[in-house]
Amino acid sequence: MLLYMSNSAQEGQSTPLHSVSVAGVVVRDDGRLLAIRRADNGTWELPGGVLELDEAPEAGVRREVREETGINVEVDELTGVYKNTTRGIVALVFRCKPAGGEERTSSESTAVEWLTPDEVTERMSEVYAVRLIDALDGAGPHVRSHDGRRLAASPS
Repeated sequence: MLLYMSNSAQEGQSTPLHSVSVAGVVVRDDGRLLAIRRADNGTWELPGGVLELDEAPEAGVRREVREETGINVEVDELTGVYKNTTRGIVALVFRCKPAGGEERTSSESTAVEWLTPDEVTERMSEVYAVRLIDALDGAGPHVRSHDGRRLAASPS
C-alpha cells in the first residue's frame, strides 16, 4: 500500500504534518483480543505506537506489542487505516497471532488483558473498538477517519 503526503511548494501554505502509528489486533485461538489500559490516560486501547522512521510497519507492530504487553506476535495482515483528523495521526492496524511471551505491564500500560469482543465494546471508546471489530470481519482493509471522539460519517 502506498501512502502519499503532499508538500506544497506555494509560499504561505503550510505543509501537512502527519504522524504514522501502528497497532496490533492480537487474536488468540479462543477469540479473545489483547488490550492495554494506557498509563498516561487510563483508557483501554490496542497495543501500539509511533512507527520509527527506519522501521517497516510489520516490525513496528511486533516491537510495540512486545514493549507494551510482553507478548510476541506474528503479523498476519493489514486490516485498517485510521486517521485522527484533529491530531494528524494515521494509524495502520494489523491482525496478529500471539507467538509466545508472557503478559506484563510496562511504563506505557497499567493493565494487559485478553478481552471478548463484547468487553472490547464496553471498555473502549468507539474510535478504538471499531479497529478490533474491523479486524475480525475479514472485509478489510477498512479506511476510516475520526476526530478523536467519533467516527466520521462514511462517504456516500
